[in-house]
Amino acid sequence: MTAHLTPVLVLTVLFLYFAMLVGVAWYTGRNVGNEGFFLANRKVPWYVVAYAMIGTSISGVTFISIPGKVGGTGLNMGFSYMQMVLGYLVGYLFIATVLMPLYYRLNLTSIYGYLEQRFGRYSYKTGAGFFLLSRTLGSAARMFLAAMVLQQFVFGPLGVPFALTVTLMLALIYGYTYKGGLKTIIWTDTIMTTFFIAALVFTVVTISKALNLGAGDIWPAITNSRYGQVFFFDNFFGNPNHFVKQFVSGALIAIVMTGLDQDLMQKNLACKNIREAQKNMLVFCIYMVAINFLFLTLGALLYLYAGSLGIEIPAKTDQLYPKIAFYHLDTFAGVFFILGLIASTYASSDSALTALTTSFCVDFLGFDKQKLVEDPYHDNSVERDALAVKHRRQRTYVHLGFSALFVVIILLLNALSSDAVINLVFRIAGYTYGPLLGLFTFGLFTTLQVRDRWVMLVCVLAPITTFVFETFTKGLVDLGFLTILINGGLTFLGLWIISFREEV
Repeated sequence: MTAHLTPVLVLTVLFLYFAMLVGVAWYTGRNVGNEGFFLANRKVPWYVVAYAMIGTSISGVTFISIPGKVGGTGLNMGFSYMQMVLGYLVGYLFIATVLMPLYYRLNLTSIYGYLEQRFGRYSYKTGAGFFLLSRTLGSAARMFLAAMVLQQFVFGPLGVPFALTVTLMLALIYGYTYKGGLKTIIWTDTIMTTFFIAALVFTVVTISKALNLGAGDIWPAITNSRYGQVFFFDNFFGNPNHFVKQFVSGALIAIVMTGLDQDLMQKNLACKNIREAQKNMLVFCIYMVAINFLFLTLGALLYLYAGSLGIEIPAKTDQLYPKIAFYHLDTFAGVFFILGLIASTYASSDSALTALTTSFCVDFLGFDKQKLVEDPYHDNSVERDALAVKHRRQRTYVHLGFSALFVVIILLLNALSSDAVINLVFRIAGYTYGPLLGLFTFGLFTTLQVRDRWVMLVCVLAPITTFVFETFTKGLVDLGFLTILINGGLTFLGLWIISFREEV
């Protein structure tokens, strides 16, 4: 760490940062009921939602892992990740024109309520259960990366054990979200999005100046290096970065990790109406392309900078950005890095905790169904208040429970993980979101009914079969992230097998 960027300075910056978040949480979390916690009373301007969604989508994984993969080998090397980002646009178009109108028309709090209306109770619980599994594992993996960096460069030198670092990180999230929920998170995520974009831009400018590159020289310098290749069309079967694989995977990942994900859709459902939600998605698309391109540009510049100074590339490429920010740039760059990492990680994780709490409370505890019948001849205000208190208490326990579960999963990942975390996140998504893709696709594009009790078995067997197929074909074809297509296809096939045509 540079002489000026001491652990004490970093802790001071973090303290001030979280004090600000707690202040925002206190202001926005006053007198918030379930509607405010889950959907922010559906009164958030669309442009605020679009901006806040960037923070939810661009996690600490993207902040560190994507730049690190630019100079690596295998999946997502060079600018190949942009092929996936272009695929995202197709997925977002499908979300805006097909899924969001459906969710608004049905007036859903949890998007998995659609499955109950379309197929039945078991399908509904299965879809919600796979979301809980996928979002818990994926968000914990994202937070794991930030925890590793903070432990290595900040808390480790102070003698703080990794388990305590992780516990403190989750305690802070719980502290500023447990009252206000989505109403708080949209505004805190807006602040955090600003911080990590500022960190990204500041680092690009700093390294460009160090390399004597003007704004017009950056892209030519990258394209003249080995890091600037965007499109890969050779060797479809053996190359995980082949354009078709990346583009199709990007479209599917956008659909399942945004359109079929309670976390991202919960923010969209907070808009006043469907027209504003669609505006939000359009602007969000523009943001995502620009910001991901900037992250890849940063990655190439980091490798060019390391090469110019003879800096050794870490074995885990995730550690390149923090290594340069802490040891080779000035104090401001290091402080901006810390703020950017924390902002991107917390913007994703706090939103995930709230979405998980929402899904569990609505989908499994049945908050939406526990409503009092209004009687004009009886004042049931006492019963209504008692039910609200009961729901608030249950909601708090669920929120705390998921926070504790995150701690356990992160500690397990620390003991087991060796791959770049961005790859780990997408592999988790391929196996756990695949059944959701199959369920929603079957519901939207067929008129068939299914034998509801068999749906859970189909959705469990599909990822298992996908894993076996991938294992036995590993030497013949590299599927990349296309496991999600195979998984979703197997789920669709299984649902077709247990389907029947309803007699009119």
